[in-house]
Order: sequence, then structure tokens, then C-alpha cells
Amino acid sequence: MVTPFHKDGTIDLKAGVELAGHLVDKGCDSLVLAGTTGESPTTTNEEKINLLKAVRAELGDSVTLIAGTGTNNTASTIELSRLSQDAGADSLLVVTPYYSRPSQEGLFQHFTAVADSVDLPICLYDIPSRSVVPIEMDTIQRLSEHENIQAVKDAKGKLPEALQLLQNTDLAWYSGDDPLNLPFLSVGATGFISVIGHLAADKLRALREAYDQGDLAGAQQIAASLAPLERAQGRLGGVTMVKAALKLRGKDVGAPRLPILEVDPAELDQLEQDLQDAGV
Repeated sequence: MVTPFHKDGTIDLKAGVELAGHLVDKGCDSLVLAGTTGESPTTTNEEKINLLKAVRAELGDSVTLIAGTGTNNTASTIELSRLSQDAGADSLLVVTPYYSRPSQEGLFQHFTAVADSVDLPICLYDIPSRSVVPIEMDTIQRLSEHENIQAVKDAKGKLPEALQLLQNTDLAWYSGDDPLNLPFLSVGATGFISVIGHLAADKLRALREAYDQGDLAGAQQIAASLAPLERAQGRLGGVTMVKAALKLRGKDVGAPRLPILEVDPAELDQLEQDLQDAGV
């Protein structure tokens, strides 16, 4: 979920609570707060925790709240993970440490230290396009033996590796790349941690239900219809695209924080066409 801001750049908790309720009403059964699309690198721990508390207070137990707590600093990740646990998070999304380029043993020790520090389920977030370093198969296999490490958000896209790990571990698997949502279901994924879910949660839910019911043609049709949103995300970036698209749909959640930019008028016109083409 994006993090809404006021015009002066401060966090807008009221808009955050309203957006969370809207997404649940549209079919999201879980929300990730302070993930990549929530602008985690440019929001403070206090802002992250205040948004988490506000959404929990408003929605109660009607939705699972996943707190993004990963950083490239193990001590900082542990601190935010504990704060999020105390604030009411149901689970944690912990991204691969970025910039530092740790070894696989470094990754193993990092994720293990975080998992040891809390009593919540942890979802590993494997996204080498941002972190540079992937979580290799053997490392994921080792980490799966920790009782608190229970899932993977896969934005690496190596489906044969995902299939092998799904066969050989008890991990739940989530597509972290919207164009691959349907292929990930075919190897055993549980669901999607999605950007375009801001705009098409009902379609994503219908996609998964069609697949689960054996209606592959129906699932394929829904997946294909979402391509304009996926292209817009690739062209603009997730935060920029979603915040502009929500504004087009009457939900002003403010502009991104620098270094992320708003759309320009030409980009907004194209985005509006994309939303129409996708039927949303």
C-alpha cells in the first residue's frame, strides 16, 4: 500500500486509513504497510509505526497487516521489526539488504538475526533488481528451517527455482511481480503481493479464484486484461503510477517524496488511457 502524504509532505494518516479500508472492500485480504511502494526508504520509523497503529485501530482484525521492516542494516531492521510487532503487525516483510552486497552467509545470518528477534512470521523479500544480491536457493532452503521464516515474496522470477523450493520446503510463496502472477500460481504460489492491486484488487482475486477452480482460460483472460496496468508500472515506477492513478479515480494520496517524482501532464494522459484499456 502506498503511504499518503499531505501537500506539505507530511504523512496523511486519515487518507491512509481510508485507503486501507477501500482496498479491503475491493478484495485485499492482507495489506503491506511500509513496503517499497509505501516509500519505506524515505519514511521514518515513527511514520511507519503511526500508520500501522492507525490502520490497525480502524480495521481491527478484519485484515492481516504485514509491516515492511527490512533495511540494509541488521540492527536497524531488528529495531523496526520489534517496534512493528509491538504496534500490532501480524507479520513482517523483510527485504534483502541492499547496497552492501553481502555474501550468502551474510544474508543467512542477517535474516536469522531478525527472525530470532521477534515472535512473528517473516516473509523474505527476494528482489535482486533492487538489492543486486539474490537470495540463492540453498540460502532459502537453510532459512526455511527457522520457525519464524514462513514465506517468500519472489520478485526474482526464476520459476524453476521457486518450484523446487515449494516442493522441498513448507514456505508459502507470493508473486512479487505482477506480470508473473499467473505463472507463479502454476508452480504453487499462494497469492500475490501486488502493486496493481491498488487498482484491480477485484480482478486479481478473480484471477486466483478462476485458477483455483480449474478455469485456466478464464484466469488467462483476466491476466491478459491487466497488461496495460503492468506496462504503466514499468514505465512510471510503482509509487508514481499508483499515486497518480488513485488521484484519477478520486483518491488523492499526495505526491511521492523525492527522489521519486510525480507524473507530468503527458504521462498522466497516457496513464488515464491505460486505466481505461484495463477496464479499471
